[in-house]
Amino acid sequence: MLELMTDKTQDESRQGEAYLPLTPTIHPPKKSFYIESYGCAMNFADTEVIASILQSEGYGATNNCESADLILVNTCSIREKAEQTVRNRLTHFRQVKQKNPGLLVGVLGCMAERLKASLLEEEKLVDLVVGPDAYRSLPNLIEEASGGQKAVNVLLSREETYADISPIRLNSNGINAFVSIMRGCNNMCSFCVVPFTRGRERSRDAQSIVTECEALFRDGYREVTLLGQNVDSYYWTDPQTNKTVTFAELLERVALISPLLRVRFSTSHPKDITDDVLFTMKKYENLCKYIHLPAQSGSTRVLQLMNRTYSREWYLAKVDRIREILPDCGLSTDMIAGFCTETEEDHQESLSLMRYCGYDLAYLYFYSERPGTLAARRFEDDVPLEVKKRRLQELVDVYRESSLISMRKDVGKTFKVLIEGTSKKSEDQYFGRNDQNKVIVFPKGNCKPGDYVMVTVHDCTSGTLIGKVVS
Repeated sequence: MLELMTDKTQDESRQGEAYLPLTPTIHPPKKSFYIESYGCAMNFADTEVIASILQSEGYGATNNCESADLILVNTCSIREKAEQTVRNRLTHFRQVKQKNPGLLVGVLGCMAERLKASLLEEEKLVDLVVGPDAYRSLPNLIEEASGGQKAVNVLLSREETYADISPIRLNSNGINAFVSIMRGCNNMCSFCVVPFTRGRERSRDAQSIVTECEALFRDGYREVTLLGQNVDSYYWTDPQTNKTVTFAELLERVALISPLLRVRFSTSHPKDITDDVLFTMKKYENLCKYIHLPAQSGSTRVLQLMNRTYSREWYLAKVDRIREILPDCGLSTDMIAGFCTETEEDHQESLSLMRYCGYDLAYLYFYSERPGTLAARRFEDDVPLEVKKRRLQELVDVYRESSLISMRKDVGKTFKVLIEGTSKKSEDQYFGRNDQNKVIVFPKGNCKPGDYVMVTVHDCTSGTLIGKVVS
């Protein structure tokens, strides 16, 4: 689907395509595992579930792949670049395995489901392949692979949510945590592989979500992000009472845990986000006023080809409604440059939509065909690469312009900030985010990570606010 995220102007704490090695456990385990995660926040949350399953089997994490008994790569198929990165890592791990014949190498997640035959038989890069709904079977698959068999489970489930597994928070700052509320996706966007790699949409038991968030708060965490491919379609029916819980009601339940627990969520679909959600956000101070609302294109014609099920006018009306109910709400988006048959007129409509919305953050890509998607079967990828790259750069330029305008509007204002840690650029400064998800850096003073502080902004870049703590 998507090839490249070029915008990296956010200076601190930006979640992008990356890998996550694990920190070692405190007590010496019988065996050790090393894991890398690539892609979206859902993958990172899944990795924490995987770590919990492995720990229950006597495995402990290590940061050294060459000393591990088991190497796992949790993969992403959303972009060609991500898949190539994973292939390069698997090639490296095959070399590590040559020095340690007892080592097992496994690939997990979306890429595992899509390329199981290639990875196991053709390229012989791995010993086990495990899809997103099969992590409970990991112990049995490891046993099979240890006996010399190629171990595979990529079956998709209509029920699996891992709701009863307590995730192990990996490399955590002890302040922010991801909490999965649903799995899969029912939206058949023509460019996207997620419905094929993660299966149909299913929502997690509401009480298990609240219980997990309560436990995190007791453990000192001060912010949770509720995760789903489309959180606004969360819909769970209590089998005991037959009462249905919507996403707005779930948000309220989590908000009521404590006013000291900040709550964020991702991702929203423009066709599904409701006034109930917006008014619930307005009601509770600890529900952060920030919405990630992917547009993907500003052209109604292209949106129809993408099967996004809304028009340009619908999207802009939704943005207007958000601004009406939540005037200070932060807004971010995803945009694709050069989708099949996109014309210069279509592209100009994307640019004008971005100018109108004035996004605070944007994830921008040029289109690359993903095998198995509806677009790959129905449309020709007919926009030349150099045109895609030029259009992408124009999207980036418009975003940076609007981001800088948005940042400058905050100079002189005072915000409540949750301190997340030391700035990457200075040991003398902390960083945190305000309600609208904008990163703020400021001198450390006498505060510490996990504290809420009031910060007055006196300067900015296009990606970061700069301020100082005030009483």
